[in-house]
Amino acid sequence: MFKTEYAFELPKGYVDENGNLHKKGVMRLATAADEIAPLRDHRVQTNPSYLTIILLARVITRLGDIKALDTMVIENLFTADLAFLQHFYQEINKAESPRVKASCPKCGHDHEVQLDFLDEPQVV
Repeated sequence: MFKTEYAFELPKGYVDENGNLHKKGVMRLATAADEIAPLRDHRVQTNPSYLTIILLARVITRLGDIKALDTMVIENLFTADLAFLQHFYQEINKAESPRVKASCPKCGHDHEVQLDFLDEPQVV
């Protein structure tokens, strides 16, 4: 079954203005718009590192009981939680390399080859 949302739990947790701790959340898969739209934001144009903040604010759909999750929430995360979310984002959004059937020209053996456009093809 194809999943578009993934639950997570922050290592430290976000502490809101009332002192409440929020650790459990949900992140959805990113769309092309999620990655492209923030590039027009003046905060990203003046500081490219801010792309991470905007991107996470777009794809995290829930964090504890927070009603409005925005860039201010992401900015106030502990660095361990920000690093966790960056890694989590990469994991759920990684593209799987396509596989193709191939035959060895020397021996005629059929096998699958995983296409990786950055590295050499690998026999699976």
